[in-house]
Amino acid sequence: MALLVGIGAVLHAVIPGLFFGMKPDMMLAMMFLAILLFPNVKAVGLVGVVTGLISAMTTTFPGGQLPNMIDKIITAFVVFALATLMKAYSQTVIGASVLAAVGTVISGGVFLAAALLLVGLPGGATFSALFVTIVLPTAALNAVAMAIIYPIASSIFRRMNVTAHV
Repeated sequence: MALLVGIGAVLHAVIPGLFFGMKPDMMLAMMFLAILLFPNVKAVGLVGVVTGLISAMTTTFPGGQLPNMIDKIITAFVVFALATLMKAYSQTVIGASVLAAVGTVISGGVFLAAALLLVGLPGGATFSALFVTIVLPTAALNAVAMAIIYPIASSIFRRMNVTAHV
């Protein structure tokens, strides 16, 4: 799980802010992968907090530290609940990809709402403008990333006989 968070941290740190400081959050894809591979409450809580802390430290969004913490923790548990409710479906490449897209939309919505309420949105940008220009493209990008990464990671976990795998 630490390796996944580390990969996500590097991706989050090197991708530049695009529109009013918002950037595609590739760390989410790694968080979702960790949730699918380690589906228990303790692991989900840990990955949500750690991902939130790293995102807060590497954010380019003005005042985005607390909104990042809030969004990652909430998103981690919502995605875990969705994966648990649709266990058989979430174990497929398509299911994992859809879960990544839905989770990214949830994360982006929570982040923007928290930012709007706590610090305001930068440069007079609206919630809908940021949602359409950053969140939706990132959801598509994370779905594609999950379609590529999930079969590889789950295959490695099966070969290693890791019992935490879904």
